[in-house]
Amino acid sequence: MNTEVEVNPYELLGIKVESTEQEIRTAYRQRSLKVHPDRNPNNPDAARKFHELNQAYEALLDPLRRLALDAKLRLKQARAERFKAYDNKRKNMVEELEAREREFKKQRVAKQEEERKRWQETEGIKEEGRRLREERERELRQREEEKRKAAEEGREAELDAPALDPLDTTVRLKYNLKAHPELTTRDSVAKLMATFGPVDIDSVVLSLKPPKKDATKPAKFGTALVPFKRIGDAFAAVCASGRLERGLEGIEVGWVAGKEPPILIWLKKMGKLGASPPPASKQADVEAKVEKGGSPQSEATPDTSSFSSFPSSFPDLTMPPKVADIPSAGIDYESLTLMRLRQAERERLEREILEQEAAEEQASA
Repeated sequence: MNTEVEVNPYELLGIKVESTEQEIRTAYRQRSLKVHPDRNPNNPDAARKFHELNQAYEALLDPLRRLALDAKLRLKQARAERFKAYDNKRKNMVEELEAREREFKKQRVAKQEEERKRWQETEGIKEEGRRLREERERELRQREEEKRKAAEEGREAELDAPALDPLDTTVRLKYNLKAHPELTTRDSVAKLMATFGPVDIDSVVLSLKPPKKDATKPAKFGTALVPFKRIGDAFAAVCASGRLERGLEGIEVGWVAGKEPPILIWLKKMGKLGASPPPASKQADVEAKVEKGGSPQSEATPDTSSFSSFPSSFPDLTMPPKVADIPSAGIDYESLTLMRLRQAERERLEREILEQEAAEEQASA
C-alpha cells in the first residue's frame, strides 16, 4: 500500500508530533553531527541523508508547512487504522484497486510517452519535407535563372550580326561548255555575272575540265569562282541560278563554301531579308496589266524561286573587313522599310492578276 508521505520528518529527527521548536532544534543538531558528510567520508549516502535531514528540519520550523504535514500524517494514520479494521476481502479489494490505479497511471504515462515520440517523429518528417521542398524550389529557381540567362545570352547572340568572311561574296559556277561555248575566259565569265553587280575580275578563277577518259579532247564542263564586291549581288546571283531570263540557263550558281553565309542566315532569322520577287518576264506582264487597270482578287501565289530581295545598302566589301560596318550589317532601316512596302504592293498586284487569269481559264474551260 502506497503512502502519500514517503519520509516522516518527525521520525527522521527522532521526535514526537507534539515536540516544541526547541526540541526540534536540539534533535537536528544531534542528528546532523552523526550524518554530516565530513564525518562519514566513506558513506556514499551521507550527503543524501544530510540533505533529507535539512529538508525535514526546515519543514518543521515553518508553521504552515508543519500544519500541512501534520494533516497528512493524521490522514495517513486514519487510513491505516481503517485499513486494519477491514477484513481480508476488503483489504484485497483495496490493494487490487490500488494496483489497477498504478497500472492505469503507468499505461497513461506510457501512452503519453508514445504520443510524444510519435509527435517528434512527425515533426522530424515535416521538417525533412520542408527541407527537401526548399531545396527543390531552390534548384528550380536556379535552373530557371540559368535558363533565363542562357535565353538572354542567346538573344544577345542573335542580335549580333556574324562577321563577314571574304568568301561570303564568292559564288561557284558550273556549266556545260557545249551549251555555253563563250564562257572560256575570265573576262567572259565576269561579264556574264556583272549583270548582278560589280565583280572582282582579277580574282576570278576558271577551270575547264576535259573528259576523264581522254584528256586530249576539248573540255566539256567549266567551273568558275566569281568574287563579287557586295554580298547582296552574290546572293542575287545564287537565287537566279539556272534562270533563262537572267542569262543563266543551264548554269548552276551556288556558294563557294557549299552553304549560305552566316550573315544571310542571320538576316533571314531577324526578318531583315525580304521575300522573293517574281521572275522578270512575269514581273513585266504584271506591270503591263496593272497599267491597263487590272484588279483581280488575290488567292494564287506567284513563283518566288527567282531571286530574293536584298538590302540595297549592304556593306561594300571593297573595304577591308575590319573597316566595313560589320556589326550593323550596313542596313539602312528606312530604305529597307520603303523597299518592303513597295515589294508588298507589287506582290499584292501580282497575286490579283494571277488569280484573275486562273479564273478566266476556268471560265473558258
